[in-house]
Amino acid sequence: MPKRFTASTASDSLRIDSKRPLLVCFSHLRWDFVWQRPQHLLSRAAQTYRVLVVEEPYFRDGATPHMEVSERPGGVTIAAPILPHGLSHEETILAQRDLVGRLLEGETGSPRVFWYYTPMALAFTSELDCDACVYDNMDELAAFKGASPELLALEESLFQRVDVVFTGGMSLYEAKRSRHRNVHGLPSSIEAAHFAKARGQTEEPAELRDIPHPRLGFFGVIDERMDVELVGQCADLRPDWHFVMIGPVVKIDPAGLPQRPNIHWLGGRDYKDLPRYLGAWDVGFMPFAINEATRFISPTKTPEFLAAGLPVVSTPITDVVRPYGERGFVEIAMTPLEVVPKVEGLMARSPEEREAWLARVDRHLAAGSWDKTWAAMDGEIAKVLGDEPPARQRARAGTVAPAYAATPAE
Repeated sequence: MPKRFTASTASDSLRIDSKRPLLVCFSHLRWDFVWQRPQHLLSRAAQTYRVLVVEEPYFRDGATPHMEVSERPGGVTIAAPILPHGLSHEETILAQRDLVGRLLEGETGSPRVFWYYTPMALAFTSELDCDACVYDNMDELAAFKGASPELLALEESLFQRVDVVFTGGMSLYEAKRSRHRNVHGLPSSIEAAHFAKARGQTEEPAELRDIPHPRLGFFGVIDERMDVELVGQCADLRPDWHFVMIGPVVKIDPAGLPQRPNIHWLGGRDYKDLPRYLGAWDVGFMPFAINEATRFISPTKTPEFLAAGLPVVSTPITDVVRPYGERGFVEIAMTPLEVVPKVEGLMARSPEEREAWLARVDRHLAAGSWDKTWAAMDGEIAKVLGDEPPARQRARAGTVAPAYAATPAE
């Protein structure tokens, strides 16, 4: 279980090793939900920063407002506001402002970096000081189901405040680059060695053993960004194929998911276990809907499927088409009648064709990694702070080895 602190000791926990800079992340995503871009980046940041992730509030009957603080492996600290039900929107903002302010009270003497994933957090942090301010714009949140009508105005204010903007994909970079003087497109990256474990796997998860081949697999959050009708239609066209769908269902009614004997909704699985599942599939399937919510997405699972050695069919998401579709790494299909022959073609590849494809995939994946992405971000923060990146300082001084090294897929 995560180590937890009482309200009286929470802020003291942040002052451990106070000579290290403090990075405070304001996130709309729960740290323990799905391991994705924030976790990849901030777990690396924790090698040289004290990382504090402030989540959105939990509401509990009769709660006295307080900050529940807990630790995660790797040196990341999570702070979740606990608030009573029944607060107005204004009261909720004021409560968060008070709790975050008290949490950071006394944090002086070392650089403080604010890292935003959601512009909504600006409503309760605009009066707090920091030495560098970052917006990692991983998604176009305003286009997502249930987005607050305030989000666009707060994002505009956030652009006025931040020193540097990163985007989670190149299509989002193209949309945002004119809105700030210092925008950098840093698409989804890869832990290639982790997913490459799928290639040599011989033992599959027990729950897959009664599911026949061919198996088409998906993993990720299942929400309004998935074309569930496409999944059902493909399953109807090929009842001998089995569609294995891994991921939590959020913001949509699970009762609306297509139910077929050859569609298997397994729920979420831990990031560390994903290679075991991918290694037991024949084709990766990315049935994204084409709508406002997917217009700027850059699916992390694209390079992860490829690192696992799985051929992939995807709907025409811009950041999948460029570069993966254009370079022949991923097959692009829009309708069920396009998906089926694409999948059949992938499964009909000869061993020689597959080997040549994997060699090209590996050369492409070796050019990037989450390590390199974080290093680029750390360098931009260092420019704002007027110093070398902390990791580079320590490595140059010989006090620590570089925290991570890029690992090409094998």
